[in-house]
Amino acid sequence: MAVGNAMVSTTPESQSIQFDEWVMASWAEYLGRLESSTAEGSRCYFDSGWMRLEMSPLGALHGRENSIVSTLVVLFTTLKGMRMVELTNTTFRKPGLQDAQPDIAFYLGQGFSLPPQDNSPIDVLEYGAPQLVVEIASTTLDDDLGKKRLLYERLGSAEYWVVDVQAAQVIAFEIAEERSGQVLASKVLPGLEMHTLEAALIRSRTEDDATITRWLLELFSHNPQGG
Repeated sequence: MAVGNAMVSTTPESQSIQFDEWVMASWAEYLGRLESSTAEGSRCYFDSGWMRLEMSPLGALHGRENSIVSTLVVLFTTLKGMRMVELTNTTFRKPGLQDAQPDIAFYLGQGFSLPPQDNSPIDVLEYGAPQLVVEIASTTLDDDLGKKRLLYERLGSAEYWVVDVQAAQVIAFEIAEERSGQVLASKVLPGLEMHTLEAALIRSRTEDDATITRWLLELFSHNPQGG
């Protein structure tokens, strides 16, 4: 539309981007948002006609809890002899249907193929969804327990953890046939109980990472069934 000699764009890209809420959008509109400079550095989600852009947390609380969860899963799988690949802030995509960027994701077991080492979103139709996805909830707890839970059900993951950093609590869900239910012990990491991760999160408030890692090593080494 022309105003005098100026041209005013009416395309979706010209509209202000709404962060931290779900808004209706087509897949094409969503991809257009991702290409916008104002969406740079945000975390991006799409589920069946709805999109959400989040500003990435920058504080030490979110980053520390992220590292504690990562350390625990890596130690547990290593000592149990499990095959595992960890991916941080990686996009998993069902083109046209779902897009997700969890804080941490893990491919586990013998049945997965290594995703390509590039910066493209991982196509879950080709490589499968990660068996375990984790969201660290410092300011997004309600959404992580709500619409994102439905998103990961449809994406095809087998287990979903929400870490409430304020309460040092882990709410874990087993996913099967696009439905989820809360569990107190992991199904994809047999023998690992959520109270062990919660204890590590509580320790992180007063102890350094090396001390927590030594505690976990001793715990997992002396308990072949996990913790």
